[in-house]
Amino acid sequence: MKTINVVAAIIVKDGKVFATQRGYGDYKDWWEFPGGKIEQGEAAEDALRREIREELRAEIEIGALFCTVEYDYPKFHMIMSCYLCELISEDVQLVEHEAAKWLDKDSLSSVKWLPSDIEIVEKLKEELYG
Repeated sequence: MKTINVVAAIIVKDGKVFATQRGYGDYKDWWEFPGGKIEQGEAAEDALRREIREELRAEIEIGALFCTVEYDYPKFHMIMSCYLCELISEDVQLVEHEAAKWLDKDSLSSVKWLPSDIEIVEKLKEELYG
């Protein structure tokens, strides 16, 4: 099975987490943390900055690695490095996503997360909101 390495931004502001709704593909309308594939020879943090610029037209400050998730989708094995991040600019434009929301502790589970992101959501509930 093919392995894909990806990065995701867990963007946090005022106790809320930024989530985006996919606008394409097999998992259209499901929710995820923004990010994407790491290109050949690209560092994870550089890939994350590039992906956020492409998807949200925004700049982020990348903090600590929050977790690494491995998940087997039907067509590939994914290894996702998830970083805690902050937006540098307040203006966000959705380029590839249908919608976005700031979710607090009580609304974090109110959306249909991608299967690979559910583990992150559970970890956020424990560590961010304790």
